[in-house]
Amino acid sequence: MLTLAVAIGIGRFAFTPILPMMQKDAGLSLAAAGWLASANYVGYFIGALSAVWIRARSAAIVRGSLVAIALLTAGMGVTDNPLAWLTLRALAGIASAWALVFGSAWLLPRLAAMGSHRFGGVVFGGVGLGTALAGGLCLVFLQLAWSADRAWIAMGSVALLFTVMIWQRYTGAAAPVAAGTAAVAPLHSGGHMRLIWSYGCFGFGYIIPATFLPAMAKDIISDPAIFGWAWPIFGAAALLSALAAGWLSTRLSYRTLWIAAHFVMAFGVAVPAVWPGIGGIVLSALCVGGTFMVATMAGMQEARRVAPDNASSLMAAMTAAFAIGQILGPVLVSIVAGDPRGMNLTLIAASVVLIIGALVLLPTKFMALHL
Repeated sequence: MLTLAVAIGIGRFAFTPILPMMQKDAGLSLAAAGWLASANYVGYFIGALSAVWIRARSAAIVRGSLVAIALLTAGMGVTDNPLAWLTLRALAGIASAWALVFGSAWLLPRLAAMGSHRFGGVVFGGVGLGTALAGGLCLVFLQLAWSADRAWIAMGSVALLFTVMIWQRYTGAAAPVAAGTAAVAPLHSGGHMRLIWSYGCFGFGYIIPATFLPAMAKDIISDPAIFGWAWPIFGAAALLSALAAGWLSTRLSYRTLWIAAHFVMAFGVAVPAVWPGIGGIVLSALCVGGTFMVATMAGMQEARRVAPDNASSLMAAMTAAFAIGQILGPVLVSIVAGDPRGMNLTLIAASVVLIIGALVLLPTKFMALHL
């Protein structure tokens, strides 16, 4: 749980609640923020893609990735060079992908062997924990009028603390988890490709609110005591929904959970476009925050189910597709940033892509009967 809190909740999503501070301190534009976000997602793509071929001990990979995330996050607070920021966010993305892929591929089979599938919700709830913690701390930082630099250093320190706390837990987590080249071929099967395509749609669909919700809230209400709650709500919803999904997975299939998450998320992504105001932002935070970790957990578990002998390679391929979707989302925001309708159109497009991703997961016979 703490591994994913560092890898994703802090390493990837600390940028979101710190963004309003960067806009205030450095005059960071929405377009520039989009490019910084995309740099992180490009790194995430590189990390996910490279994980398909890496053969190394999982303990070393996860530990090294977590230390790198802590240092790279803190590094954002010791420079104001835009090129350095892009580099740091890209490298943090690589480390985040490695921690997620190698940590998940090592742990999930062990939970299955213990008959403890439901604890997958606890593990993936770590992303919500890290996200809520980052949002809550930034809410405090805003009230204290901290600079973005201090916030970045504080986040890096929290990540390092969590890494120290779990360091010994990876003792014995030594088996290589990435598949070799001989195991890559099955990824071209139709069933596997549907999972990969749907996970890519998920990456594109959720990333716009996941990157810009606090900034969108700030545009509506300037008081940080109000707009600052957008991200803690998002994270808390992610944590609680992941725990609930772990319990639901004993009653519903992972694919069913994944499909349902896409439809709820699609609604949440579109809400701010059709319901302007803080109410729409809060509902979006609840819907998207309450489903993005459900989709992540269900997707990883579904990969393990359909490819038990090749799970890490399929997970890595899905994560790479997810990263491509994440790259395209902020780039699109940067392109349309000058159009007053640009953000709303992007949100609607993201909602449609999520619905397509859900349809891809439906059984072929069902699709034939309804299309």
